[in-house]
Amino acid sequence: MTFDIIEVSEDELKDFTTVQMQLLRTAQKSKNELRYNLEKDMELFTQLVMTNDMKSSTLIEQKRRELEKEFNRKLEILVEQLNYNLSLAEPYPEGADKDDDAPYIVDYTLSYNERYNIVRAYYLAIDDPSERMALYTADETARKYLGSYYATLYNVLYTYSK
Repeated sequence: MTFDIIEVSEDELKDFTTVQMQLLRTAQKSKNELRYNLEKDMELFTQLVMTNDMKSSTLIEQKRRELEKEFNRKLEILVEQLNYNLSLAEPYPEGADKDDDAPYIVDYTLSYNERYNIVRAYYLAIDDPSERMALYTADETARKYLGSYYATLYNVLYTYSK
């Protein structure tokens, strides 16, 4: 996907967290939909004007300017929201280890429920129950990342290992 809603270098993109990338993709998708709707509305209006035999009318250009103005207004709002959300999407709280090499997404901006689901899906994908439990009990990242959910997930994984 090409990102042209805001100016972002390749290096900056590489440093984005999963949440920041999702925010960027969602905003870009919204912008692309706005552009598509503008073109679709303009095409429909042009056909309507041509059907009514008003080719030489200035209505088409007036409508284009009106639609472009509305597009730019909505785009400004999207960009402003994206920049604000990106500034809020700090990937690691103070004291969190940035270099955790967990095999699953470690993003502290996610809710505990979302974190739980990500870690649970990762460990349930491991077929061997004894390996799954050994890896999980040795996973210090999961202890920090899940907080009180760690014990809950331990019980779930233990149930699946029987």
